Amino acid sequence: MNDLKLLREWDADAPPLTDAVRARARLRLYRAMGTSAASVTVTRRPLLRIAVAGVAAAAVATTVVVADNTGTSPRTETVSAATVLRGAAAQARRLEKPIAPRDDQFIYTKEIIKETPVGGGRSRTYVDESWSSVDGSKKGYVSELGRTQWVPPYRPGQSDWPPRRWSEQKRLPTDPDRLTITLRDAGNKPDFGRPTRTDEWPIVHFFLYGLLRAPVLPEGLRSAAFEALATVPGIKVLPGRTDGDGRAGIGIQYVGKPGTPWASGGPVMVFDAKTYQYLGMRNRRTAGAHTYEQWSYVAAHAVVDRVMRRP
Repeated sequence: MNDLKLLREWDADAPPLTDAVRARARLRLYRAMGTSAASVTVTRRPLLRIAVAGVAAAAVATTVVVADNTGTSPRTETVSAATVLRGAAAQARRLEKPIAPRDDQFIYTKEIIKETPVGGGRSRTYVDESWSSVDGSKKGYVSELGRTQWVPPYRPGQSDWPPRRWSEQKRLPTDPDRLTITLRDAGNKPDFGRPTRTDEWPIVHFFLYGLLRAPVLPEGLRSAAFEALATVPGIKVLPGRTDGDGRAGIGIQYVGKPGTPWASGGPVMVFDAKTYQYLGMRNRRTAGAHTYEQWSYVAAHAVVDRVMRRP
C-alpha cells in the first residue's frame, strides 16, 4: 500500500485552509517542537530558507567596536538593535531603485550560500538562481543548495503569507506600525486599534523575517519592514560579526525566553558596522548527523521576461 499516495488523497475535497489558519497552525507546530530555532527550516515557495525565532525581553543595547571615518582607530559606542535596524531602513531607502514588474514577468534572484562543517572540514559555495512568477500564474524555477526544481503555478484561491505576489505586496502598508498589525492578522482585516499581545510577537517576527527574505519588494516596503522589526521585543545586538568576506559587521538576532524552542536564537542578520546597510545572513543548517555554518546573501536580482533569462 502506498502511504504517501493515501496521504495526498486524504480529505482532498476539503476546502483549502486560509492563510491565517495556516500561519497560526505553523506557529503552534514550531512551539511544540523540541529543537533550537537555529535548526528549524521551512521550505516555502520558492525554496528560500525561513527560520523561526521567538519572543523575549525588549531590544538589547550593547557596546560594539566601530571604526571612525578614517578606518584607522576604532571607537566604542553603545548601539541598540533599534539604532541598527533604523539605520538599515535609511540605507534601504537611499539605495532603493523602484521597479514596476508586469504580471507576466519573473523575479530573477542570484543567491550565494557558503557552508562550512562545524568542527572543521572543507567549505563549499553554492550559487543558487531562481525565477519566480510575478503574479504566480506561470511555472517558476528555483534552486537551493544546488538542487533545482520547477514550481507549479498557483492553484485557484492559493496564496502565501506574507504574500509573494507583487500585486498583494503592493497592498501592504509602508507605515511600520500598520505593517506590523497587517502581518500579525495574517490576511484578515487588520485591527489597527488592538495592541499586539505578548504571545503574538513570535509570529510577527516570523512574518517580518519572511518579508525581508524577498529579494525585491515594492517601493518603501523593505525600509518599513526594518523599522517594524526594530519594535519587536526580543531583538538582540551581536557585536563583532563578519560577512562572508570577513568585513566587520553587527549582528541582529531574535532570541526566545529560556525554556522555549527559540531560547538559543534564530538566524543572525548581519549589517555593516558603519553604515548599517544589510549585508546578509548567518545561520546553521543540520542535515542528518552533520551541522554546517552558513553564510548567505543575494548577489543579484532583476525583473526578466522569462525563466532562464538572466539580466
